[in-house]
Amino acid sequence: MSFPPGLLHIANTHLPEKAVPYCLRLWQETPFSLHVKTPRSTKLGDFRYRKDRKFQTITLNADLNTYQFLLTYIHEVAHLRAFEKFGIHHAPHGYEWKKLFQELMEPLLSEIIFPRDLLVPLKLHMRNPSASSARDLFLMKEMSKYDKKSAHSTEIFLADLKPGNSFMLSGRKFVKGETRRTRIICEEIGSGKKFLVSRLAKVQPMD
Repeated sequence: MSFPPGLLHIANTHLPEKAVPYCLRLWQETPFSLHVKTPRSTKLGDFRYRKDRKFQTITLNADLNTYQFLLTYIHEVAHLRAFEKFGIHHAPHGYEWKKLFQELMEPLLSEIIFPRDLLVPLKLHMRNPSASSARDLFLMKEMSKYDKKSAHSTEIFLADLKPGNSFMLSGRKFVKGETRRTRIICEEIGSGKKFLVSRLAKVQPMD
């Protein structure tokens, strides 16, 4: 089976070079439509099963660095295979999906594919993968080292800001409050409205 030109372009543009053959092989085994999308703040990638379609669709954010793109690609392919194997009668991020995700990631967990500093948090994450790697603060901090950044960028993770400090997010000013699991209560300066913001949100400190 030949590869669609669009798939080859995405693979060669967004994936680590050594991981491309493996990722293309996964596509050959279970073909699907792959699209790169404008970055979405609520998710890194997406898979939605449609039983009326011969080829399912996976979308990934365009701004992911190559290692985050690879991890998210495998995450979504695991969803595809879980639905192909178990149909709708399984939890989207339950045991079946986790098992497939672990199996698909195992051949990639080496220094041939990932830098050494990513392998420790990755291996820890893959012991019990969550619905989104973005919930894993340790992993995301290490991953962020490989993001393309402006030389003048001073953004930091909201989690690294001290409670009571103010910051800018999407052009709005907030004060950091208490943490609730993976989100932080933040009060908008001026309106006094409170919002739950991901602790992994990138913010611009004001203090």
